Amino acid sequence: MMGLALTAQLGALAACIVLFLPLGMAGWNLSRNKVLFFSGALFISLAVVIHLAPHLSSLSLLLLSSLSPSIGTDGTSSSSSDAIPAASFSSCIPFLHDITWRQESPASSAAWQWTPATHAAGCDFQRVSRPDASDLLNGSWILVAGDSQARLLTLAFLRLLLDPVALPPIEADLFRRHSDYHASLADRGITLDFVWAPFEPNLTTVLRGLRSRSPAARPDVIALGSGLWHMLHFTNSSLFGESLIWLKRAAVALLSTAPLHPPHMFWLGLPMLVNSMLNTEEKRVRMNETVWDEYDQELAESTILRSDGGPCLHVDIGSLSQGCGRRCTTDGMHYDNVVYEAALHIMLNALLIESQQRI
Repeated sequence: MMGLALTAQLGALAACIVLFLPLGMAGWNLSRNKVLFFSGALFISLAVVIHLAPHLSSLSLLLLSSLSPSIGTDGTSSSSSDAIPAASFSSCIPFLHDITWRQESPASSAAWQWTPATHAAGCDFQRVSRPDASDLLNGSWILVAGDSQARLLTLAFLRLLLDPVALPPIEADLFRRHSDYHASLADRGITLDFVWAPFEPNLTTVLRGLRSRSPAARPDVIALGSGLWHMLHFTNSSLFGESLIWLKRAAVALLSTAPLHPPHMFWLGLPMLVNSMLNTEEKRVRMNETVWDEYDQELAESTILRSDGGPCLHVDIGSLSQGCGRRCTTDGMHYDNVVYEAALHIMLNALLIESQQRI
């Protein structure tokens, strides 16, 4: 487009030189005969208008597009920061969260399953076994970045991929306070990274850093999540929404530089908060139901979610934690492993759908 616009501009400049330079020279020589000069000028001007009139609308649009990147060739306004590469769509995606919870007895753990309704059954959602997960993720780099919810999702990945005997020392490393974590499963070619990034600007920095890499050296799966720290330390939903807009732009910029093989991007929603169970008075005051609703509304208005035209598929920790209920949390904020296990299987089934694979 830039080359075509430049050609048009040079052509217009050449036309002006060819048409009006002789006119100026004639004017210099015919300065004593003003009637003849202006008659010639009028004739040439009319000839130029008649020849260019059929092309004026397309030429003006072409020139405008070269001067302003916000004007598209269809005449509509667009912005490179909001242009999202087209994502494959499946009619099954909206039903990924159709999950029911049960508890056989007060002493037993909560369990989940996809609702045996027409849509969910037709989509053939399934719990992905360890061998199948290893095959699905073979050769992949998985990056999980965010707060403690993201760390718990990382644990769900490790629980699925690793032998339970190997987990205790790994969990100790993963849950070092405010630290990153790296795991390499060399036999399956899987790399798993957790990056501690509790605030939205931290996540934006992570995505901008990834953009500086070549597309081949970027993660295949990216899961992001934040909001709890912002709610506790700032309690300002508008500021949270503004930060999400910048984060969305960074995500779109990352996707736009790898249109052939874009990473699969997920957003981890806020968990439901059981206010009476929060372990400090500050949390009980700042992290109440009203504030939660305001933050959730800002998430929707930021359009970072795929359902709103954004880059990230929503993993709705809020609905999953609400379904599991207060029986699944000891502090009103962090939930049992079963909630993040369900979130992980939602992600894996989404990957199966989007990669058009079967297991």
